[in-house]
Amino acid sequence: MARIDYDEDELDNDGNDGDGHAPTWRRRLVTWALAAIGLGLGFLIPYTLYLNHEVGQRFGQLRWQIPTRVYARPLELAPGLALDPGTLKTELDAASYREDSGERPGTYARQGGRFTVASRGFNDVDGAVPARRIEVVVSGGRVASLRDLTSRKSLKTTRLDPARIATLYGQKQEERRLVRIEEVPELLVTGLQAVEDRDFAHHMGIDLSGMARAAFKNVAAGRAKQGASTLTQQLARSGLLGIGQEQTLTRKGKEIIYALLMEARYDKRTILEAYFNQVYLGQRGSQAIHGVAAASEFWFGRDLRDLNTEQIALLIGIVRGPSYYDPRRNPERALERRNFVLGEMHETQLIDDKEYQRALKTPLGITSNPGSVAANRFPAYVDLVRRQLARDYPADALAGAGLSVMSGMSPSAQAQAEGAVARTLKSLDSKRRPPLQAGLVVTDVHNGEVVAVVGSREFTEHGFNRAVEAQRPVGSLLKPFVYLLALAQPNEFSLASWVDDSPVTVKLGRGRNWNPGNSDGRSHGLVRMIDALAMSYNQATVRIGMKVAPERVADLIKTLAGIEAPNNPSLILGAVDQSPYAMAQLYQFLASGGEIQPLHAVRGVLGSDGKAVKRYDKEPAPAQEGDAIAARLITIALQQAVSNGTGRQLIGDGLGRLSPAGKTGTSNDGRDSWFAGWTGDHLAVIWVGNDQNQTTGLYGATGAMRVWSAIFSRLPTAPLKVTDKGLDWQAVIGTHTTDASCVGARRFPFVAGFAPEYAPCPAPQAEGEASGGGWREWFGIGKDKEEPAREPAPSPDSPPPEQ
Repeated sequence: MARIDYDEDELDNDGNDGDGHAPTWRRRLVTWALAAIGLGLGFLIPYTLYLNHEVGQRFGQLRWQIPTRVYARPLELAPGLALDPGTLKTELDAASYREDSGERPGTYARQGGRFTVASRGFNDVDGAVPARRIEVVVSGGRVASLRDLTSRKSLKTTRLDPARIATLYGQKQEERRLVRIEEVPELLVTGLQAVEDRDFAHHMGIDLSGMARAAFKNVAAGRAKQGASTLTQQLARSGLLGIGQEQTLTRKGKEIIYALLMEARYDKRTILEAYFNQVYLGQRGSQAIHGVAAASEFWFGRDLRDLNTEQIALLIGIVRGPSYYDPRRNPERALERRNFVLGEMHETQLIDDKEYQRALKTPLGITSNPGSVAANRFPAYVDLVRRQLARDYPADALAGAGLSVMSGMSPSAQAQAEGAVARTLKSLDSKRRPPLQAGLVVTDVHNGEVVAVVGSREFTEHGFNRAVEAQRPVGSLLKPFVYLLALAQPNEFSLASWVDDSPVTVKLGRGRNWNPGNSDGRSHGLVRMIDALAMSYNQATVRIGMKVAPERVADLIKTLAGIEAPNNPSLILGAVDQSPYAMAQLYQFLASGGEIQPLHAVRGVLGSDGKAVKRYDKEPAPAQEGDAIAARLITIALQQAVSNGTGRQLIGDGLGRLSPAGKTGTSNDGRDSWFAGWTGDHLAVIWVGNDQNQTTGLYGATGAMRVWSAIFSRLPTAPLKVTDKGLDWQAVIGTHTTDASCVGARRFPFVAGFAPEYAPCPAPQAEGEASGGGWREWFGIGKDKEEPAREPAPSPDSPPPEQ
């Protein structure tokens, strides 16, 4: 028999070679095994260390995924505040308050003009504002009383938490509002664990027994029928750690390692808090809803703290499949899932029999429209916010930074402004007129806050913001500042001064002349200065403007509003292009009583900790005495412009109760219609025109002023009261002060100490002596016995005498 050659080794009966060593193939097997283990460990250890680094880095970055939110101003209530029940309801609804019992935060109860409001605590630019239950009684267009229902004491003032008006997202369109674990309702914390992971408090990140049960059922069913992911594993694959949703062994292995590492690095409280802030709970277009706080607003329009049992159960149910159990699209599935969760809560004794049966009978309770998570409901206002923040916060630093921008918007004023533009422009539309557009700015006259902005008649559209960007000829809107300069010289001018409104020629040089005329084609002779402004007479205004000098007019508007304008004579009649916002800044000086108030849409910016990092709501410097007096005189003149001049249609509209001051403006050929007017609380500057610069046929009083009237017919605001401080009211005839009882005497305000000399009542004129004409007219004698000639009330077919 041939002998088998084993090369170098021969085996004995025990399988060893003759020297008692293991055979070659066994040694090689051990070597390969050790090498494989070494290679595996060599790969696994660095990979695990890498994943550990990823866990720490991504977990820490959670706060940078929060969008920046823009809020309206908090509603500050105080006895005497101009307010009506409808406006208060608008403010509460905008801030997502629910009409209920007024017991729980975020709810209110109403009986006529009596409101019981349970406010939520919030952070404002000056610190934390606590939650409180208050009673507000609104009567006669004002807050009649205000008291704290806990202490039963009257309040001088209180603030309600503001409405959220916009969200500035980062690169990801993810809606999220971080909450601390103690801010999450206890039933939501315990209920989630009862349904999704009952052993959460004890496992190390994975549930081995659960995985075994799921594997057995899946094998028995022949398909993946049941999962066994813990809450920690769900967090790992939720997108926070970026491992995706694909169903592969590699993904599952990575998920398990992530879960083990998270459990090793963080305590259960931290993991659960991250879960509540990260869990995906819905979709609105490209906007993903993450976290229970954002989902509460999205589905129920409520603060997380205000959720009841059945709403908590629905949130927990949606976790399993936000699309499949979408309660707006699939209400039956959502109801079945919610009731299943309620059953789990009942089984684990989280709710008793009575609450279980009650909750089962209730409807889903979701809002018909998504809650206050819209990216930007007010594009024109938010555009102004972005512009004012741009100096301190570049766009890429602001979006997604988790900041809270506290703006000055008043939701009720914004609603009234939008509604007024929509209604008025619709009423002005006609086949003879090109398509109309509008831009407007409404401000608070006390502090310079911008409370409303409309940049288009389609006010939800993004794009060209006419309130800020439109540059249009302002026309007569500039005239009050010509008169302001004149009245700053009380030894030479007063509202009682006589001004010549006859044809005027201004030499421009190089043989050129300028001959401006009045828009009604008439001259009015000698008129009082107050009437020249109220009736917007061009010829009289040019004479005044040439005396004070166009250069000074240009310097004044640059000082007050930063407006750069050529200092040529045509500036006197408003030959300069400006935006409604720029003109609002200019008129803020008059409306505030002579204060230099920089307009601001942003009150302040809060960091993620709720503390102010930047404030823009500084108190304006008090008006200088001379500025305040001149501003009062112009205000009185422009109150007459409303009562007897170009704005008198406002009296016909029922707004005489507000004693408003206002000025109309119209550019050549009726291309631009302007109105600037103010009350004791608000200033609004409005432009109406056409984007293609076509003639609209509208004047200031027939276009923009109608929008103003529509706003202030509904917006609660205080009447305009002009103080007499620094003024001396005197009865005047001709060029002298006299007794108020004199026939034909008329009262005028003068700068104190500058009233004309006194003269007794003139003797009655003999019959046949006309009060005017001849030499008397040249000196103004007898001119005071009649009011200046009045033009018929303005109408679309009979324009007022202004330009």
